[in-house]
Amino acid sequence: MTNTVFQSRLYRAIILSSSIVALGVLGYILLFGYSFVDALYMTTITISTIGFGEVHPFGVGEKLFTIGLIISSLFVIGYAVSSFSEYLISGQFFHQIKVKKVQKKIEELQGHTIVCGYGRNGRQAISKLKSYKKQIVVVEKYEGIVKQLDEKGVLTIEGDATLDETLLRAGIMNADNLITALPSDADNLFVVLTAKQLNKDCKIISRASKETSYNKLKIAGADNVIMPDKLGGSHMASLVVTPDVIEFVDRLTIEGETTANLEEVAINDLPEKYLDKTILDLDLRKKTGCTVIGYRTPSKEYIINPEAEVKLEAGGNLIVLGRPEQINTLRKLF
Repeated sequence: MTNTVFQSRLYRAIILSSSIVALGVLGYILLFGYSFVDALYMTTITISTIGFGEVHPFGVGEKLFTIGLIISSLFVIGYAVSSFSEYLISGQFFHQIKVKKVQKKIEELQGHTIVCGYGRNGRQAISKLKSYKKQIVVVEKYEGIVKQLDEKGVLTIEGDATLDETLLRAGIMNADNLITALPSDADNLFVVLTAKQLNKDCKIISRASKETSYNKLKIAGADNVIMPDKLGGSHMASLVVTPDVIEFVDRLTIEGETTANLEEVAINDLPEKYLDKTILDLDLRKKTGCTVIGYRTPSKEYIINPEAEVKLEAGGNLIVLGRPEQINTLRKLF
């Protein structure tokens, strides 16, 4: 039985229980002239079958009304107890507590990454993000996958990523990045449109299966569009044309704390004394052994193998190459 069915039965039981109490109170007030307190007292002891004494001796009408109230309440309370018991036994009660706990954690996040879809590409994205210790919230509509992710300690929202409500529950308003890796290009397009509407500052990366979807996703607001099949074919062709280059690049890694060969250094994170200075002034090669192989300007232009005289401007990023121990030294210094 689904969660929705259990909740529906529970709500129905609550409504029926409230109705039988209201019926009893109103009956004693309107039919027999009881005060509200006396009517509530009589209704309570009748429904609960406690059997304390009556407020005053019953007439025939009161006796018949009370008998009807007792019979009705037995059915209603029985139904309510049965519904609540099923709700507890099914685990839905504790599931709801867990969902609320997860939701509270998500509401406290700032600058996290939302990953929509836990397919092949989504799984790879999550693995990479976890290796960098990034805060992640996964949006997945299949209950079985959600349970798997819960067991792994991954914050997960069960729902349709194309809906505003689902992305809001995933904390889109406070997210810095969103990756949509759904199997349908149409669904990815909806996610991009929805996310950009809710948070225009969020960086959005989308998967695409068809080349015709590329421009549509870019127009919708995706900052980057990745076509896995195209990348795979290009990679295989490159292994024929320039095998040693590709093999070397494949050996480079940005995985984690001790195995990285590539690192990105934000100019804004450097000590203020280096701002508006040159790469030569930074002297990374001497201090860490790492080599600057790229520079992204504040206007998002990329310079490959920049000259030593390139000025370090606020908002820019350096791309650095080194052995794992050199990258670790770089991280400690900057």
